[in-house]
Amino acid sequence: MNPTSVLAGLLVVAFAALGSAKLAAVPAMRTRAEHVGFGVSAYRRIGALEVLTVVGLLVGAFVPVIGALAAAGLLMLLGGAFVVHLRNGDGVREIAPAVVLGLVNLTFLLLVVGDLR
Repeated sequence: MNPTSVLAGLLVVAFAALGSAKLAAVPAMRTRAEHVGFGVSAYRRIGALEVLTVVGLLVGAFVPVIGALAAAGLLMLLGGAFVVHLRNGDGVREIAPAVVLGLVNLTFLLLVVGDLR
């Protein structure tokens, strides 16, 4: 198993869980949506994007350029999450998941793009 596969697996597990929870509008996600000033429908759309990213990462195992595009989209989504948390005045505890997953995603993206050359 190579590092790219391990990172893809981490991203798939994390965003399958997070995206599904947002789509299902579980109480914890409703609270988070309210905390950052989003409605439940907006948070569900974010969850749908996260689940689509999971699909893209899985397809990327066979078509690497699709995985790279999915990771690029996810990087933008995580950048948006980071900005929203900063604007909201959140602390390290709230911002850390977006930063850590963003760094994992960036590393994955760089590895995939490097392999495409």
